[in-house]
Amino acid sequence: MDPGAHFQQSDTLSMAADSMEIDDSLYSRQRYVLGDSAMQQMAQSSVFISGLGGLGVEITKNIVLAGIKALTLHDSKVCEVGDLGTNFFIREEDVYAKRRRVEAVYPRVAELNPYVKVGVSTCPLDENADLSFLRGYQCVVLTEAHLSLQKRVNGFCHSQNPPVRFIGCELLGICARVFCDFGEKFEVSDPTGEESKELFIQNITQANPGVVTCMDARSHGLQTGQSVIFREINGMHTLNNTQHQVTVLSPHSFSIGSTSTLPPYAHGGTFRLVKTPQTYKFETMEKQLADPQILTPDFSKPDAPLQIHATMLALDSFQEQHSRLPNIGCTQDTEVLLGLTEEVNATLKNKVCVNQDLVQCLSRCARGCLPPLAAAVGGFASQEVLKALTGKFTPLQQWLYLDAIEVVQPLRSLPVEEFMPRCDRYDALRVCIGESLCQELHKLRIFMVGCGAIGCEMLKNFALLGVGLGKCSGEVCTTDPDLIEKSNLNRQFLFRPHHIQQPKSTTAALAALEINPSLQMDAHLNKVCPATEEIYNDAFFSRMHLVITALDNVEARRYVDSRCVSNQKALLDSGTMGTKGHTEIIVPNLTESYNSHRDPPEEEIPFCTLKSFPAVVEHTIQWARDKFESSFSHKPSMFSMFWQNYHSAEHVLQRMKLGENLDGSFQVVKLLSRRPLNWDQCVSLARLKFEKYFRRKALQLLHSFPLDTRLKDGTLFWQSPKRPPSPIEFDLSDPLHFSFILSAARLYAEVHNIPYTQKDLSFEAVSAALSAVKVPEYLPAEKRIETDETVKKPDQLKLTVSSEEERVAITQLEDMINTHSVTTERLHMTPLIFEKDNDSNGHVDFVTAASALRACMYAIDPADRLTTKRIAGKIIPAIATTTAAVAGLVAVELIKVAAGCRFEAFKNCFFNLAIPVMVLTETAPVKRTRIRENISFSIWDRWTIHGHDDFTLSDFISAVREKYEVEPTMVVHGVKMLYVPVMPGHSKRLKFTMLKLVKPSTERRYVDLTVSFAPEEDGDEDLPGPPVRYYFSPAP
Repeated sequence: MDPGAHFQQSDTLSMAADSMEIDDSLYSRQRYVLGDSAMQQMAQSSVFISGLGGLGVEITKNIVLAGIKALTLHDSKVCEVGDLGTNFFIREEDVYAKRRRVEAVYPRVAELNPYVKVGVSTCPLDENADLSFLRGYQCVVLTEAHLSLQKRVNGFCHSQNPPVRFIGCELLGICARVFCDFGEKFEVSDPTGEESKELFIQNITQANPGVVTCMDARSHGLQTGQSVIFREINGMHTLNNTQHQVTVLSPHSFSIGSTSTLPPYAHGGTFRLVKTPQTYKFETMEKQLADPQILTPDFSKPDAPLQIHATMLALDSFQEQHSRLPNIGCTQDTEVLLGLTEEVNATLKNKVCVNQDLVQCLSRCARGCLPPLAAAVGGFASQEVLKALTGKFTPLQQWLYLDAIEVVQPLRSLPVEEFMPRCDRYDALRVCIGESLCQELHKLRIFMVGCGAIGCEMLKNFALLGVGLGKCSGEVCTTDPDLIEKSNLNRQFLFRPHHIQQPKSTTAALAALEINPSLQMDAHLNKVCPATEEIYNDAFFSRMHLVITALDNVEARRYVDSRCVSNQKALLDSGTMGTKGHTEIIVPNLTESYNSHRDPPEEEIPFCTLKSFPAVVEHTIQWARDKFESSFSHKPSMFSMFWQNYHSAEHVLQRMKLGENLDGSFQVVKLLSRRPLNWDQCVSLARLKFEKYFRRKALQLLHSFPLDTRLKDGTLFWQSPKRPPSPIEFDLSDPLHFSFILSAARLYAEVHNIPYTQKDLSFEAVSAALSAVKVPEYLPAEKRIETDETVKKPDQLKLTVSSEEERVAITQLEDMINTHSVTTERLHMTPLIFEKDNDSNGHVDFVTAASALRACMYAIDPADRLTTKRIAGKIIPAIATTTAAVAGLVAVELIKVAAGCRFEAFKNCFFNLAIPVMVLTETAPVKRTRIRENISFSIWDRWTIHGHDDFTLSDFISAVREKYEVEPTMVVHGVKMLYVPVMPGHSKRLKFTMLKLVKPSTERRYVDLTVSFAPEEDGDEDLPGPPVRYYFSPAP
């Protein structure tokens, strides 16, 4: 290790890295991205990072949050005022005290993750430095280093055995690069990180080659050369548990070599992709300079990466020759740089046309730094660090160049004074975008919905850019109803352990003010939805310049988008899932909106599949989750609400005897009669549920459908994907059986407010309670079992109750009343809300055990607890690297919105850091719908009509006709049809006032109406039009 480095770590929390235990409460979302093996490798790895400018500190933040073993921060510079606008861990007092950057940053990095040892080093790292200390690290990252030093350090790292993984990063103004060298042979265990899905087989031909067809024409997602493993095939059984290389024939079929000598295929079977490690070869930076392997992020400018490569290498040469970067606006320096770029281009194996605009822009702003670009590239580079340490995911080979030239191209005509430093925190930004655009950012009023991982990163970007400054009448309003949980700390970097259970929005706002005290923050704790429209009304939106969504669900995005379209506001949306991220830029009158496209709905699991015929483990997990909701949430809620409506059991009995239909009475009486009164009865109830779920269900199914049952066409009923169940005999010595009994009994006790002790949870106590349980003998029932996959789950409250069941319920309730078994306490249950992140509450334990038992019953491989928790809890895998990258890309587009850029400048992005791939594309242009030759509209258009108290529907139709020269044929308000000529009685409505028809609340000033118009030719359908906003009062 570097002799100049020193470390600090929280002693109380240092055990996890040493014991290799993973703190799931902190890392749960990241575990689903990287997996435990990669996490454990990271916890044994040390990283050296040099340079703590904007890019270096981004990489530092992300890899410390990810959870490596140790990190050494190296930097020799002193804090300057310009660092306040690029490094979010440097404060004004650090500048005044003239602290070294590494000393200022170190304590704030160390508190990000107590499991990571953070050290500092200020020793010189130059051409004469002894590099032997780098052998103590698994990965070395250089930022803000001259090219000659990068080549020297890279050469040293490459020559080691095993090699030290090397990553070189640089950000100069509006251009950034990442270079990776992981050695001659770098093995990757999982190139994509995608989960291998098990797919069902429709048929396998007996031929050479044999052709495998997927059931229901499902897409297999395979590539030629990959291998699959087969299971559960009937007939051609010799294929089972064997691997075969595939040749893709179509999206739902592939060949596997000769099957002509195998027995004929009968039915059933599944296949799954087998992941095979891949080896990647890297060259040193020295070798790569003339013939670089470059990732192309924007195919609309395919030459850009190589052009930036040549220009940035020319900048390196300029620095070597002049010991400085080009002066801002210096024509002579620009000419020198242009000449150097031509020289570099001449050395490239693949020549490229030198981009003079790029050279001029980069010459002017090379001394600057665009903070959002640092965030985007920092996210990308830090994922490469994690790949270097773990061999998880495909590494970058070997260069990435990213630019924001669209931001600065329109600024070339501005005078050089616009870009000159003013000795404040925005100097690095001003060099790139000029003083006028800086002022536009300061004046912005932004509404950000959501303050989780993306929200925290966005607030950091706002603080560095100076978005929403109070002194400039700017504002950042953010809202989020959630409280901070421990699992948030792994990627929501503005939060610390002492913030747990505090509101996200207010906490994040205070943290952003620490980065930039001049921000004008307004933090709310509300959802943005129809229920809060009185708060987030049109007047609110009219004050805002643009809206940013940092949300995790589609419906909320759709609602916010509709409000933005209605109020003509730009919307910047983004989202992440694991290593994948996307951004979407929505600008009034230029682009389509979020609601302009619809993702296909998630495929629902058929009711009969969940209830009786699970085929894969996802089905058993969903079944177990449904059982939790039914037993411990829905039924207790229904029970308590029933007794809130009917306060007396005697009163209910009287009404039931009179034959009244009281919704839920049958189910409520049934629950009351079976209600446990003590812990032993909770154990007994759990045991009876075990019998019902895992033994009787199987026996009943096999009674209704014996194994030799055949369908009308002669095929077997029990064939893939249907699996015949096998009844499970209860065995308390089986840990899975015990886990189900214990977790179910605990949950019943909580629902019924029954206390229990730690001793009650012991094996001995549970065993004793079970010894008294009498399990009734199973008698098969003659009942219909649903097999139609289109049938939906019935509403339990609306199921028909037989007269015999009614009589039994009345008798049961009467007996309980006569024996004084009905007390006030017994008429209340406590519904449970499924909480996935509390490992002590037994919720995930129940779902895991129930799912695994059902899986065993149907011969399905059960899922482990971690997988069950993810699927049952609908957990979205997340990692800080992706979040940082996506927020950085959004913030770049934010600058373009503030600048009023043209349509061509805006970019949507999709990326997957695992592969890695990044695709920047133009936004979708707004579409216009034609009504007449000279009349058309888009989603952004809105027609307006002003009326008064006596304004009738006829007046409204006439006003539209006169103002817009088209004849309205139908008027609709929401789902209410105000006027449809063909409907009976609607012609009379023409005399009604709009106030009478719409019935607005007293504070409503207007309504938006949907109006259709007469077609140009008779016989054609009516034409849609834009929303018509009707104001109840005359125009001012």
